Amino acid sequence: MFDTEKLLIDVFDPQAGETVVVMHDLPHEGAPDNDSWSQRRKMAEEWRQALVSLGAKRGFDVLPLLTFRATGANNADLPDRGTLGETEVPLAETLGRSTLAIAMTEFSATAPLSILAEQDKDFRAASMPGVLKRMEETALAADYSEVARRCKAIYDLMLGAERCELLFSTGHRCLFDLRHRLPEMDDGFLPRFKEGDRIINLPSGETFEVPYEGEKDGIPSWTAGTIPVDAEGETVLFHVAANRVIDVEGEGEGAARYRKLFAEDAARANIAELAFGVNEKAVITGVVLEDEKAGFHWAFGRSDHLGGVFGVDRFCSPKTVVHQDIVYAADNRIKIERAALHYPDGRSSAVILGGEYQV
Repeated sequence: MFDTEKLLIDVFDPQAGETVVVMHDLPHEGAPDNDSWSQRRKMAEEWRQALVSLGAKRGFDVLPLLTFRATGANNADLPDRGTLGETEVPLAETLGRSTLAIAMTEFSATAPLSILAEQDKDFRAASMPGVLKRMEETALAADYSEVARRCKAIYDLMLGAERCELLFSTGHRCLFDLRHRLPEMDDGFLPRFKEGDRIINLPSGETFEVPYEGEKDGIPSWTAGTIPVDAEGETVLFHVAANRVIDVEGEGEGAARYRKLFAEDAARANIAELAFGVNEKAVITGVVLEDEKAGFHWAFGRSDHLGGVFGVDRFCSPKTVVHQDIVYAADNRIKIERAALHYPDGRSSAVILGGEYQV
């Protein structure tokens, strides 16, 4: 039986005097409802009730459920207004009253919540886009002390590395430029006043870094190569140079769909993340929130919420903003054969070798 209260204590450790809010987005004519989304809204209220019970024991306050009109796009800016219980409220101001927010949304709110956390040192949030009730039996049920240990082991290897070279199971290769950046951990530990990044995904379990995006004058990015992408059984090739997808190769519908995606907004072609998922309870089902914790992944599009320089202002419109993860775990058709980190002094270290983690 999943112990919601134990998870809330292990991850957030909410203390007396805190103010906690659970939030979710609402379907509308431009973002129609679905069964998973409907169940997620019920799950949000279940978790809020668990927080109310825990708050009575520990002495912290829990606000009424905070809802808002769905943005329709992952990591787009949140609307100005929302509803707290039955009262319309300014959304950012209401979040600013809280020390902890748990966002169980259809569309990811990680980026805008990250901006709020940068502005308010006593605000932290767990972003849970696409979370499903069944994850209480998989990735949410992980031993988060072990998740944190694995995240730290990879963090220690990534610290100081200047590039990561990938060999895919298809034989294709790509180099990711890690200069001018630092790794970060989404390790499932988010107490009040946590140092560093105060936004996590939940389920948690990854160490990540934004590749260098070439923003320094006269210093181009080294990120280059060919990345194979599984588009519903079709292998599509992304050709990359200077940290951008410059061409999509393929004859099928998947390739055409990606070509259209990048043609609609060139900022989407930015290589935005390199990450190693380490939650052993995570399973591959097509829900990115959990899939990405099961193994290696990279992303394109927005990066400022993770430490990069591509924010909403780089895109044609807030409606075209994306941060899209592509996952290569043990149960995926395309996998990582080798992931090797290289350091300025000539050393190298394999994180993945023969398709298996080495740490």
